[in-house]
Amino acid sequence: MTGKTLDRNGVRIYYETHGSGPAVLLSHGYSATSQMWQPQIEALSRDHQLILWDFRGHGQSDAPEDLAQYSEQATVDDIAAILDDVGVDRAVIGGLSLGGYMSLAFNLAHPERVKALMPIDCGPGFKKDEARDGWNDYAESMATSIEEGGGDPSQSPERTQSHHNDVMGVVRAGRTMLKQYDARVIESLPGISVPTLIVVGENDTPFLAGSDYMASKIAGAEKHVIPDAGHAANMDQPARFNEIVLGFLSKHGF
Repeated sequence: MTGKTLDRNGVRIYYETHGSGPAVLLSHGYSATSQMWQPQIEALSRDHQLILWDFRGHGQSDAPEDLAQYSEQATVDDIAAILDDVGVDRAVIGGLSLGGYMSLAFNLAHPERVKALMPIDCGPGFKKDEARDGWNDYAESMATSIEEGGGDPSQSPERTQSHHNDVMGVVRAGRTMLKQYDARVIESLPGISVPTLIVVGENDTPFLAGSDYMASKIAGAEKHVIPDAGHAANMDQPARFNEIVLGFLSKHGF
């Protein structure tokens, strides 16, 4: 493993690489860290260069006080900067929950850098203001719960097992990065032309409909529902998850 800190205009972003070969970059979910991908490292780094990283405000990355430092655009730019630092032009881009949504946002901004997409246990955003407002209320409540010391109320393992250098960074990210502001990403789905793997846990009920929607809008998308898995499908059923991902990568020659 190679761990590194990348300076992004004074904000240090932590990332690590495992193995060599075609690049696969995975982003974690809100209030989780790159450590959530531990069950994937051995399997995915065998024939690939696996790139894992911590969002701003999460894990070993910096947690700037200025809320303007946290945004969808900043996250997309961080992913591009990491690929540049590793020396990778194009990669398979995936992630869980917020990380999956940011993968779609990255594809919208930099389609020329994406070989394939792997949105996992996530949704593509919202078309209607009312639904978006409901999500943003949820994001605010999550941030407030963490700020008040109650921790993440979801009890999903990728979150409960995470460690952050500054938990207030997670709070700030919840009030910025986690919130939705427009329909650009969801409206981009029919234009996605790269191979796409959609994975969702059978028991991750809030994201089953979103996974179905993505599968219906992205031409040729491959969707898998993993039995006996919740929101962190990769942690709940790692062997099945790894099998699905490796099969997808092999099928498309990555």
